[in-house]
Amino acid sequence: MLSRILPSFVALVALFAMPSCGDASTPGTATKDAKRPADSSTAEQAKRGGLGLKRVGRFDQPVYVAGAPGFPRLLFVVEQGGKVRVLRRGRRVRGSFLDIGGLISTGGERGLLSIAFPPDYRRSGRFYVYYTDRQGDIRVDEFKRRSATRAARGSRRALVEIPHKTNSNHNGGQLQFLGNHLYFGTGDGGSGGDPPNNAQNRKSRLGKLLRIDPRQARPRVQIYSYGLRNPYRFSFDTVTRPEQPRIAIGDVGQDGFEEIDYTTVADARGANFGWDAFEGFAPYEGANSGTPDPGGTVKPTFAYPHSRGGSCSIIGGYVVRDRSLRSLYRRYVYADLCEGQLRSLVPRLGRRARGDRRIGLSVPTPTSFGEDTRGRVYVTSLEGPVFRLVPR
Repeated sequence: MLSRILPSFVALVALFAMPSCGDASTPGTATKDAKRPADSSTAEQAKRGGLGLKRVGRFDQPVYVAGAPGFPRLLFVVEQGGKVRVLRRGRRVRGSFLDIGGLISTGGERGLLSIAFPPDYRRSGRFYVYYTDRQGDIRVDEFKRRSATRAARGSRRALVEIPHKTNSNHNGGQLQFLGNHLYFGTGDGGSGGDPPNNAQNRKSRLGKLLRIDPRQARPRVQIYSYGLRNPYRFSFDTVTRPEQPRIAIGDVGQDGFEEIDYTTVADARGANFGWDAFEGFAPYEGANSGTPDPGGTVKPTFAYPHSRGGSCSIIGGYVVRDRSLRSLYRRYVYADLCEGQLRSLVPRLGRRARGDRRIGLSVPTPTSFGEDTRGRVYVTSLEGPVFRLVPR
């Protein structure tokens, strides 16, 4: 079955779950040992607990999905190789919205990893992408649209560059707006155990949650949170208490545990999430460890071991605000790259989450969740399909 997966995706599975050996270019054992979920046709037809998966399209290495404010009929699908595709009213638009394949390095965890649209997108036409450039460094760039389904050529404006040449893994990859601020998460620089201790170094931009105001001529990069290993996907919870937005971070673990961090956005400012002193709730004692407990770290709301169902790398999702998904409303949905089962739980501030459970649906090698402007939830598959969670 693995022969159907593109070579770069085989590396992706291995690199997300890479143990402490530190060789970021060699696929490890996570792929061959992973428990494979049902294929896409089975996943599309599976319906459990009042929920189903509707396939909305098939793409080339899809890694993210997003809606754009002011354009409710459009859905934007990010392909790892450097293109952003558009669905209009569920039908694929010919060509690509954006193609920056010539700017990026791809394969494994590298590539074009996400897109974000600001609240004033309809008026400003500006949008933002997160990718690894040809040298492997992390970049956040601004572009402008030419039309609803085409970006303007020559509109690129470089905003942030973060050196990341040494190792090809742990690139982070998420962009999210909250108000006018753009947040993004970076990995610790790769290898195993964070040998340079980047995550705990508040002078380094690696292993961090960063924030900028992209409206500024020269945005200042603020280190908002630190102590993260690879926050590949995070999201804002604006449904539990709209007046007090919260952040949910799926932080990819090392050898033992995957974790979900959950706190208010206000309390995340200056917060230390513990890596590499901790992995999940446990002190990290693997290779290159030795970081003492810094004290005052934010403990996860949830962590699970790799022994659970052949798990390897958490794929963080969203607190569901789509009321049509009655059994998931106000619950956090997530998955694991190797396990493939979609799951949900109720995250809690300063306490352990409750009610972790399977939702009865699986997607082959999920790479990301996403939302459209109506709050509908999507999940992308390593093998090409993009699904929307729907009520049965």
